[in-house]
Amino acid sequence: MKIILAIITLLSLAGPAVAVDKPSLEQKVRKLSLKFDALQAKPDKRVPADVLAKAKAIILMDRTKAGFIFAYQGGGGVAMAKDNKGKWSPVAFIKADEASLGFQIGGQQTFFVILLMNDESAKTLIWDSTIEIGGEARGTAGDNSAGVEGKVEDVQRSVMVYDDRHGLFGGAAVKGGAISPDVDANLVYYDAAASMNDILFEKKFKATDTAVTLANKIDQYAAGSTKP
Repeated sequence: MKIILAIITLLSLAGPAVAVDKPSLEQKVRKLSLKFDALQAKPDKRVPADVLAKAKAIILMDRTKAGFIFAYQGGGGVAMAKDNKGKWSPVAFIKADEASLGFQIGGQQTFFVILLMNDESAKTLIWDSTIEIGGEARGTAGDNSAGVEGKVEDVQRSVMVYDDRHGLFGGAAVKGGAISPDVDANLVYYDAAASMNDILFEKKFKATDTAVTLANKIDQYAAGSTKP
């Protein structure tokens, strides 16, 4: 009986399936871009310009965690990679899903900026499977390494994570989880089968205007501007 109730709770939290179309995906990129602006406007949260400038790839991602007895956690976002000339790729859509039993209560929405700091870590994005954000990942929000004070001494770490947390989730810390390509979203957005490698590194697709705007914004913040 408890298992059945847990499944029902999960389904109610996940909500009905929503058809993916290109306008909704464009809006998703814009929303992530606005959340990036909001994070960069906070001195104690923002990604330092020098760290952002050295990143070889970036992931902007939303995650949501909510529930009582059965906690559902999921989210998604976009990834971009930088070529050897410093130009950003088109966006590739990614997802992160996790469900786990527990007695948490409340809900939390978190926006993450994940930076892949070298070529090797950036290339993990071409795997059409899951990658784990953990181990070398370093969360910087809310400690002395964040924001203007965050001239993070060890920028050679392969993965760096910044977040802007909202809401309350029973005192439980947000964990990295697994990230995988959103195959359906990439198919719809580019109107063709599009692997992460094709989008991010092989230049087989042209960046949309929305993606170009986001890339320009990242470059401006990397150059030290506090406003896009």
